[in-house]
Amino acid sequence: MGNDKYRMHLMGDLKSIILATDGSDFSKGAITEGINFASACMTRLTLLRVFEFNPEFETSGMAYVEKMEEEAGKHFDAIRDLAAEQNVECDIVVRRSNQPYEAIVDEAKKRKADIIIMGKHGRTGLTLMMMGSQTAKTIAYSQCKVLVVPKAAEIKGENIMLATDGSKFSEAAELEAVNMAARCPFVKNFLAVSVATGKEKIAEAENNLLRVKDNCAKRGVAVETLALIGEPYKAIVNASMESGADLVIMGSHGRTGLQRLLMGSVAERVVSLAQCSVLISKIS
Repeated sequence: MGNDKYRMHLMGDLKSIILATDGSDFSKGAITEGINFASACMTRLTLLRVFEFNPEFETSGMAYVEKMEEEAGKHFDAIRDLAAEQNVECDIVVRRSNQPYEAIVDEAKKRKADIIIMGKHGRTGLTLMMMGSQTAKTIAYSQCKVLVVPKAAEIKGENIMLATDGSKFSEAAELEAVNMAARCPFVKNFLAVSVATGKEKIAEAENNLLRVKDNCAKRGVAVETLALIGEPYKAIVNASMESGADLVIMGSHGRTGLQRLLMGSVAERVVSLAQCSVLISKIS
């Protein structure tokens, strides 16, 4: 979609965008989308790199950090060159922390970010995911929405999918998705899914979707709904692939806390396994 100006309607007018990059090739998709959204919204892009730093390091540790900062400088230069092609100006922020997610969340608060955009390291698998990745922790503790973009993903905005569980945490996602479909003429297919963990709960899933249908009807939005039975994260990921979604929108159950995080919430598991980009909306 390049820098087409109608892209800004996908998520509204973003005034503060943070692109959190780890310097690896896995950030490629996030970099592309970060620049695209900054261009569409005509806003500056904050490039954030957080070094995982152990304060116990002495001379050898500092030498290692200096080398990483030099590599980061080259990485930032490459991003700025790409951004310049779309007339996007960048602010560069480098921070050190023994918990990178804390620095990302803190920077987002300072800059009153509307969104944090970041990549992910491929399909991590459930074992690594349940240990709590920095991406998962950012999702859990961020007060603004978080967009996670796989390395090779492209957000066309033509096929969007909402996943709702009917909770208060899904309300922001429902509003986000309906707003997207209402204001974006290029959204061709809008699918809303709700997953019941058993047959006895299918009526609950159907009621969740009735609410979405009602909200869509008020906005003149066409929506297809699908009530599913199964393990929520598996059903959501499978539905996203079968429908050809290029963006999944869902909520996150707030600040889950480390214990809940270790168990892996539905949102974190979907982010880990989905082949397309996932937008985690937050209650404002």
